[in-house]
Amino acid sequence: MAKDGRAAHGDDPYLWLEEVLGDAALDWVRDRNAETAAGWTAEPGFTQLRDQIKQVLDSADKIPDPTWRGDHLYNFWQDAGHPRGVWRRATLDEFRRPQPSWEILLDLDELARVEGENWVWKGAHVLRPGYDRCLVVLSRGGSDAAVVREFDLTTRDFVPDGFHVAEAKSTVCWIDRDHIYVGTDFGPGTVTNSGYPRTIRRWRRGTALADAPLAFAGEADDVTVSVVHDPTAGYERDLAVRRTEFFRNRTYLLRPDGSWGLVDVPSDAEIDLHRQWLLVELRSDWQAGDVTYPAGAVLVTPVDEFLAGKRELTTVFEPTERSAYSYHAWTRNHLLLVTLTDVRSEITVLTPGDNGWRRRTLPDAGGFDHTDVADTEPDRGDEFLLHTAGFIRPPTLLHGTVDGPTQPVKTGPAFFAADQMTVRQFFAVSADGTEVPYFLVTPGETSPPGPAAGLTLMTGYGGFEVAWTPTYSGIVGAGWLARGGSFVVANIRGGGEYGPRWHTAALRENRLRAYEDFAAVATDLVARGLSSPDRLGAYGGSNGGLLMGVMLTRCPELFGAVVGQVPLLDMRRYHKLLAGASWMAEYGDPDDPADWAFLREYSPYQNVRRGTAYPPSLFLTSTRDDRVHPGHARKMVARLREYGHDVTYHENVEGGHSAAADNAQQAFKWALLLEFVRRTLTGERRAASDAVGGLLGNR
Repeated sequence: MAKDGRAAHGDDPYLWLEEVLGDAALDWVRDRNAETAAGWTAEPGFTQLRDQIKQVLDSADKIPDPTWRGDHLYNFWQDAGHPRGVWRRATLDEFRRPQPSWEILLDLDELARVEGENWVWKGAHVLRPGYDRCLVVLSRGGSDAAVVREFDLTTRDFVPDGFHVAEAKSTVCWIDRDHIYVGTDFGPGTVTNSGYPRTIRRWRRGTALADAPLAFAGEADDVTVSVVHDPTAGYERDLAVRRTEFFRNRTYLLRPDGSWGLVDVPSDAEIDLHRQWLLVELRSDWQAGDVTYPAGAVLVTPVDEFLAGKRELTTVFEPTERSAYSYHAWTRNHLLLVTLTDVRSEITVLTPGDNGWRRRTLPDAGGFDHTDVADTEPDRGDEFLLHTAGFIRPPTLLHGTVDGPTQPVKTGPAFFAADQMTVRQFFAVSADGTEVPYFLVTPGETSPPGPAAGLTLMTGYGGFEVAWTPTYSGIVGAGWLARGGSFVVANIRGGGEYGPRWHTAALRENRLRAYEDFAAVATDLVARGLSSPDRLGAYGGSNGGLLMGVMLTRCPELFGAVVGQVPLLDMRRYHKLLAGASWMAEYGDPDDPADWAFLREYSPYQNVRRGTAYPPSLFLTSTRDDRVHPGHARKMVARLREYGHDVTYHENVEGGHSAAADNAQQAFKWALLLEFVRRTLTGERRAASDAVGGLLGNR
């Protein structure tokens, strides 16, 4: 029998905690949540911090995050008066005003009240070129599985008898006003082993979805399959994509005869078609014609010439040891290329001409601030929106045109005083000699005195080629930096800070390099006299939560507190849980003995040991997370408790993979995280733990 009298399943006594809504599992969750609430949320300091963070999240002065469609900027907004949020829009001229007059399209609080549903916003697909209809995506509780409903942007109401897709992990795309592509769960054999669409149907208005003809199908072992339609006048085309692995795909173009033709690029390359151009992002070397193009390069060529067999491509970016391509965006006639050099951004405008692609660089933000392309709208022309911010500099949104000026539109508020704070970049040396960059933000000599002074909070991700760049966080700033702590972002391998090579260096059997990098940054902080293990806390989410689990079990001597959010932790079973099968190219296949041999070296759940001195840990997850199964965190905590280790747990009932569905839940989660780390590192936690033990009988 397993602990608490439940029957053990195989060699895993806590398998019953994978039953997301099982009575025994939910009883266990309620007990852990009660312990956490009693030990952490009753103190005045927690309440004050939670309320302060919520004020940051609810601030009416924040820059609305715009999505540009046609002549309108769309925005989803949450605040104290709209906890679930409103979807709204304004013209660019109206948006420029200090207090824009927004057109409210959909009020989720009112919709949830009327329909009796806990709706969470997941986005909308606006019809081009009419811009009068959209497909709204709504999730119950924040899960990835969602409902799709057609919405009329003129009447601001759902379309009676309009397109409606039942709750599932679906993909949808407009073809024209009366047709859409739909990939969803149509029954057995229609979803991949990862739980995403395998078949795509072409659905005509007024007919039953079940009767819609098949447009395209992939294989069960694919990660996901989708079909998109490009309605750009004069360049209309349909593309089908089989995502065979997370970073491998096969893309097909619909021919006039109704057949699908493969776009012949390497399977690990990404492509983008814009008007007459084909853009190719390489992740490995590629010989095309007589030329070998290097991994990390970005190439452009006319679509028609490429499809006709011509292989003369123009290299618009080639990486160096210090620089990498990040992403791109198109205006109607120009290409905006965003690159990183030692994790500092640069935006280059590329313009095609008779003598090749002319280039000019947009002014950068300066220092360690970072600039992103917020959005473009090629249907309007060559305008763009830029978003620039830094760790201690509030964001600014700018509007520009390729051949004209770039001017500020809005500037966000400062949520903490940063005049004495400093941002520096250092490089740690990892176990194999690789230099690993990291950013350090320090509060300065005038920071508040007291036990919190000098504490360091460190984070990282290191996976799926995601680059962590400088950003402004009012939560971290007000809740940590302004209270005297330092903040560190570690740009470890597995991420995309230096392009594909940085990512592939930590794939599968080389995964330990990412963890060695993070450990090297922690060690470097101590060696420079910037922190000490008992004053250093770390947190990470999702793949970063796996990083935290590895740090806890492999490098416990480096940290005084560890927090994992929505984490992967059981690498023996991750591929059997929810979307886990889609990540096997990243981590490996646990059912393959050769792969399990390297996975078992670091899988946190399998590496918890009795008698080892682990730092106190906190794990946060959501019952409604249908991407990373909450069973990972539940089982890890159960095993740590069984072995007598100091661990705290909180599971939010909704929120999906973000573990929070509204600003109140976000504020609670962040207050718990920051207070856990602060109190643990300052020693205040000892008294709190003793109080909880007395209240709950140390059960």
